[in-house]
Amino acid sequence: MADIDDWHSFLAQWSQEWEDAQDGGAPAAPAPEDGPAGTDTLGFPPASEERILALEERLGHRLPPSYRAFVAVSDGWRHAGGFVWRLAGTGEVRWHEDAEGLSEYFPGEPDDEPTPEDALLAGMWSRSLQLDVQSDGVYVLLDPGDTDGDGEWAVYTYASWRASPPERLPSFGAFMRDMYQEFHRLEVDRSSREGRGFANATTRALDEAVEAARRDALAGRYERASAALAEAVAYGRPRAQGLRDQIRRFLGETYMVYFPGLAADPLYAPEILPVLAAEHARHHRDETHALSFARSVGVPADGPADDALRRVRAGTCRYAPEGPFGLAVEEAREQARWGDTDAAWRTLRGALGAWRPLGPDHLAPVGLCADPVLGPLLTVERGRELLATPRAGRQGETPVPSGDLDPPGLAWLADGEQGVFRASYRFVLVESVEPAALPGLLGADGTTTVLNEPMTLWDARMRLRENGSSWEDRALTAVGRAGPGWSFAVEPGPGGRFSEKRFVSPGAAASRGTRAVTVWCEPGDPHRPGVFQLSVARDGVEQYGFTVRGEEVTGQGAIPDVLDPHRLFQEDGPASGRLGERRALEALTALFGVRLPRFALAHGRLHSFRTRPWNRAPGPGEGYMTVRVVHGTP
Repeated sequence: MADIDDWHSFLAQWSQEWEDAQDGGAPAAPAPEDGPAGTDTLGFPPASEERILALEERLGHRLPPSYRAFVAVSDGWRHAGGFVWRLAGTGEVRWHEDAEGLSEYFPGEPDDEPTPEDALLAGMWSRSLQLDVQSDGVYVLLDPGDTDGDGEWAVYTYASWRASPPERLPSFGAFMRDMYQEFHRLEVDRSSREGRGFANATTRALDEAVEAARRDALAGRYERASAALAEAVAYGRPRAQGLRDQIRRFLGETYMVYFPGLAADPLYAPEILPVLAAEHARHHRDETHALSFARSVGVPADGPADDALRRVRAGTCRYAPEGPFGLAVEEAREQARWGDTDAAWRTLRGALGAWRPLGPDHLAPVGLCADPVLGPLLTVERGRELLATPRAGRQGETPVPSGDLDPPGLAWLADGEQGVFRASYRFVLVESVEPAALPGLLGADGTTTVLNEPMTLWDARMRLRENGSSWEDRALTAVGRAGPGWSFAVEPGPGGRFSEKRFVSPGAAASRGTRAVTVWCEPGDPHRPGVFQLSVARDGVEQYGFTVRGEEVTGQGAIPDVLDPHRLFQEDGPASGRLGERRALEALTALFGVRLPRFALAHGRLHSFRTRPWNRAPGPGEGYMTVRVVHGTP
């Protein structure tokens, strides 16, 4: 925040704007105690150089430049913002000396290794000058122990009713600029409630800057637009926050993003409300919070807000803009729901120029953020790319496209760093079969023939828990496309462990009329050896396969040389980590041209279904144990 170069002009403008805004609603400025007021309504006569020098001698410090320049123009001030009614001049400045004992609470109990900020705050209370003379319980403290290279002293403000630690500003000039902005914000609110206007040269210049920022944002100059809008937000300009929140949301910011002025507008609400509802649902899974959501966005209950929240929680919210961009959205959703999130992003990115705003306060397709399938595509990097792309027919420089997020092939599974894939996994790859047809081949008991709606793997496990107990090890798999001509059904972190004695590959059933590859991997740990099982089936019959458990290798059928387990796992062991697993996955990739989509599996929303058992029923004399956990209140 820039300091003030011309104090006389700044204070005169503030004083005049304050006077013009008065309509009997604000208290009159109190008469000064040490003489008549200056020509400015809020100011006082200037302090002479002799008076300033006398103060510096009394304090034993030279005043910081911005406060010294201030008192040389006005020796004190009235109505600094909304809660400091009078600021001290040279005759009223005094040492605070921790008069209220606040050092006990801020920064609190000292840490063994306090931060530099805490160390400064700890001594601030006893060494600062107190500038507030009359206020609504607000302390304004000028700290000679917290200085910068220009000799400025930091200003700390504290009010118990804020329920927050002291707020710091780098200089007195920055503090006065902040209080001037607070005056504007409060006056905008007051004039709106009273049904009257609040306009002056400052507000008109800011509103022109807001409109210029809107044009900049549509042309892809989002950083310049965001800076101009932030300035306008500080002054409380009505459109600025709603516009800037759209930029902030694509940059991954959600705290205090409310789109004011847009959520209750019938023109924008159908797109904005689902975005707010998605964030609300992320923090409040209990449906009893529906009323609080409607209140938080300033719309009536049992209306569009509740409907948006219900659709978000049900996973049925769909972003559906009109025109060519809407067609691209549908194409991208079809790509993303089968796992090809990189292609989906390329589709959206290529169509951004065709996007059209709903109205003059619409900057970007923010409704994408609430779409359960497309929303996860919007990483912060992609959000920047979207914002930097000219839209709505605007001309501008197109950004360099960001790279794909998914690595090729299958070998990334051996990295053990991708959330749910840090441990074991199992999957089936089926050739020449669409993902939607997989339940008909692999569905539990032959009765599962449809897919669940797209959701995260975590949500699928939480919502689709099986009731009862059984010996059956049925996988809850996410499905999608595994490269040209292949589909996948994959389950990370299976509930059961691999048992070669009872294992029954689902690949045989999946390969009817085609070919299927089945993999089950359990990385080793200090307590048990790792397991890697592979089988390949065609036309309902297993052709070949192998199982590697530690150093033991068993196989069946004519295994191709490229998949020879003795070659792939020859150096595997504690020192080589998951090298054998990686080699096997690389060999599968080369042999069949398949892949699994890391981003979609770790962060996206995919269809799912429950497979038939991956194990056989217990035979005569074989026992099994099931454990069931029931949540309840005693």
